[in-house]
Amino acid sequence: MDKELSVALVITTIFVLILFAPSIYGFLSSVLTLRGTGDIKTIGVAAYWDSNCTKEVTTIDWGLIEPGSSKSVTIYLKNEGNTPIILSLNTTDWSPSNASDYLSLSWDYSGDEVKGGEVIRVSMTLTVSPNISGITSFSFNIVITATEVI
Repeated sequence: MDKELSVALVITTIFVLILFAPSIYGFLSSVLTLRGTGDIKTIGVAAYWDSNCTKEVTTIDWGLIEPGSSKSVTIYLKNEGNTPIILSLNTTDWSPSNASDYLSLSWDYSGDEVKGGEVIRVSMTLTVSPNISGITSFSFNIVITATEVI
């Protein structure tokens, strides 16, 4: 009977330990919480009409331009990220589709790096070919891409 009692006592003890293990563990554990901080690298560019960056550019109206002439517009580009960038210019979605054969867009951006938060002045110039024909109105998208300086 002692052997049966010993086995029953061992089984009961194991059962009680398993049943109360989470509580016992809670009493014997410790938690350390560490706060993590840092900065996330961000890249972004925005266009404004003013150097204080209060009037955002959403559309540039080139108005009436004669064949063989150019028209310039000054805007301010702000690096809204926190890492240095370089900028590139492209045009897309010309309407009519052949307008890009007669119209070209350029800018005076030097290609220098633009630091986080920095604002630069850029002059964009739209030039119309003297040979343009069949186009009386046009539209296109101006795409300015910010690329991280590595």
